[in-house]
Amino acid sequence: MRAESLTSLIDALPLPTIVIGPDDRVIASNEPAAAILGPDLVGRHYITALRQPTLLEAIAKARGQSEPEIARFSGRDGDKDTVYRVYVARADPDIVITFEDQTDAANIGQMRREFVANVSHELRTPLTALLGFIETLGGAARDDPEARDRFLGIMEGEASRMTRLVDDLLSLSRVEEDERVRPRDHVDLAALLASVIKGLEPQVQSSGITVTLENNGSGELIPGDAGQLVQVFTNLIENGIKYGAAGGEVTVVLFGTEHHPRLRGDGVRVCVCDRGEGIAEHHIARLTERFYRVDNHRSRQVGGTGLGLAIVKHIVSRHRGRLAIESELGEGTKVSVFLPIDGLS
Repeated sequence: MRAESLTSLIDALPLPTIVIGPDDRVIASNEPAAAILGPDLVGRHYITALRQPTLLEAIAKARGQSEPEIARFSGRDGDKDTVYRVYVARADPDIVITFEDQTDAANIGQMRREFVANVSHELRTPLTALLGFIETLGGAARDDPEARDRFLGIMEGEASRMTRLVDDLLSLSRVEEDERVRPRDHVDLAALLASVIKGLEPQVQSSGITVTLENNGSGELIPGDAGQLVQVFTNLIENGIKYGAAGGEVTVVLFGTEHHPRLRGDGVRVCVCDRGEGIAEHHIARLTERFYRVDNHRSRQVGGTGLGLAIVKHIVSRHRGRLAIESELGEGTKVSVFLPIDGLS
């Protein structure tokens, strides 16, 4: 009867919970616990049910003290690793164990560590180069005007690279901060795209690439942050110029309002297409990750920081839009931005 009463009690708890009796066997378990540890827990010795040494040690300690023990439990949910913080407390004559899911917090911590490591790596390379050239200019090249001019040019390039990286980091931080706040201003997307292409004329002329705008819309206004949308399309068109140069042409196409399943409603689509070398399929899913590059050396040569598409993804998300990237080797790349037209007031 006591086991039935315990089961009824812990079934009302949202956290995975099991109770171990004085004979070291599980006497009660709720459904969330079964999802982690498997079915048919009741009646099993806790060692065979739990298995992980740190948790078993915490249970053994809790038997002899009034203070609860805290342990870590690692599990699997399909193909994903999970992490739980486990509270082990004595409730004479039993032991009550509850599991608190810490997977999201652990993932965030891992992302932060990777982010810091990536930023450190990105900054270390130009800093090392600058320090090396400064040392050389203070020594062997002090009285060599030709070497001095060459080194100063390289140092300027490395300093510019660090400046771009810091600017992109600040931009990414601002975008993430505002991501949950949907913009409400009215934006004429056709005029904005024409303005972006006009602003990129110096790069277009120096690259020898032709950039054309095809406006198939009918003057639609969308709810948006004009400054951020300029950032999105500047980045995408610049990528087309830098990485699609072999094709000689970048085309920007604005489509009129239509229903888009990706948006689950009406919206407009902007495609930025190049006819360059294209991207292998296995890279495409990771292109919007921070610091992910298809070709590290080439990306750095053309001034890429590895953050551009991550910023684009967050801005599009803030606009409740969708981003799609399609590419084939030798066939070029097409990046589509889907933006809803609802939300105007």
